[in-house]
Amino acid sequence: MNSPGTVLVVDDDAAIRTVVAAALKREGHRVTTAGSIAEFRREFRLAMPEVLVTDVVLPDGNGLDLVASLLTEHPDLPVIVFSAQNTLATAVRATEVGAFDYLPKPFDLDVLAQAVRGAIAKGRRRPSAMPDIEEGAGPSLIGRSPAMQDVYRVIARVVSNDLTVLVSGESGTGKELVAKAIHDLGQRRRAPFVALNMAAIPRELIEAELFGHERGAFTGAAARVAGKFEQAAGGTLFLDEIGDMPMDAQTRLLRVLQSGEFTTVGGARTIRADVRIVAATNKDLSALVNIGQFREDLFYRLNVVPVALPALRERRQDVALLARHFLDRAVEDGLPRKHLDKDAVTVLETYDWPGNVRELENLMRRIAALSRDEWIDAAGIRRALGEANMGNAPVAVRDEGIEAAVRARLERIAIEEPQSLDDGTLYDRIIGEVERPLIEAMLSRHGQNQLRAARSLGINRNTLRKRLDTLGIAMAGGRQDGAE
Repeated sequence: MNSPGTVLVVDDDAAIRTVVAAALKREGHRVTTAGSIAEFRREFRLAMPEVLVTDVVLPDGNGLDLVASLLTEHPDLPVIVFSAQNTLATAVRATEVGAFDYLPKPFDLDVLAQAVRGAIAKGRRRPSAMPDIEEGAGPSLIGRSPAMQDVYRVIARVVSNDLTVLVSGESGTGKELVAKAIHDLGQRRRAPFVALNMAAIPRELIEAELFGHERGAFTGAAARVAGKFEQAAGGTLFLDEIGDMPMDAQTRLLRVLQSGEFTTVGGARTIRADVRIVAATNKDLSALVNIGQFREDLFYRLNVVPVALPALRERRQDVALLARHFLDRAVEDGLPRKHLDKDAVTVLETYDWPGNVRELENLMRRIAALSRDEWIDAAGIRRALGEANMGNAPVAVRDEGIEAAVRARLERIAIEEPQSLDDGTLYDRIIGEVERPLIEAMLSRHGQNQLRAARSLGINRNTLRKRLDTLGIAMAGGRQDGAE
């Protein structure tokens, strides 16, 4: 155990002061407490603490303002801030004023004790100069759950630097909001924020989109066009769905990240890449690396600071907060005011939200626009959920092709059975999984007539019979020869 030290705890709640002091005393620390800024000033002169632990909201002032002024006089004093105002702005402001650590309330006493030990052992490390951040700046990241507090703390630590960030999470969790927050709260916020969705660009055009192209570089290139790297110069380039990037484009992106330079498609002049990269994915990139669909070296270049966004079902305590926020937004957009009763909130919190925050936002806007009632009850939520699912089901069905299906199957195998990637059976297994439904579908289409099925498949009947035997496909009704 590290050597104990002297700790000053500032909180206006006497019960919290007592509990925190007792926990830290069990660790061997000498603990002094104060309930206000005035008491803090008196106790600080008497105790000369090695670590300060303070709340934000105090009866006679703001704890973050106290920290800012204190550290001008005592720049080496480690300060740990905790607060019930557990928003992204609070986390960023705590880092901005120079706090050693930030803990949202309620916090685990063991986590606080560990933070105090770290502060005493390592001494205070003053962060890089940070831009002035206005309260409420940046996009709306909503949530007070522990999972979102972890996200806020990571964002607060990266806004003062240009480290590459990889945001992972299911579709609809708000990955672009995180990227936008990092940009808007960071030192590049006055420069452009440029986003590119890899899944929405034809594979053959991705390099031209990223790096731009010269006139005549390919058919239809009638003029020079700047790519996203040039458009985002001085700012942030957000690469969404990076897992869908083709391998040749991955190679070029890796070279840019390594050298900081690129050339346009069809160009020869070297251009400096002055951008911060934030990438996002809803796929398991490490699994893609295992099956050879994503470069391992690029993965490590992107995964410098990982941010894992939780699914909405993993932070159900944020659902009501988000729902009310979206209803308020609907009012700002001219839709009528709606309220949720207690039973409605219960239904929202028990639903699994496969579309995550995006699905919740769409549902609230639907209710605001179409519901005749000002107060929404449980039946109203269930009805809206049912209508939304019925309305979306046909649209959600999309043919992504056999290639996409095979890629998805390989990703699943890489996650669930990674050992099978190297056992020499993968080719036969995948071919069999594709071949079986193809043959069965053609036999069904032609009434189990093997000759006609073979013609549709472009193979002879003997080959078809061999494949039936190999795959163990039994003919419906016992029919075997398929003679016409």
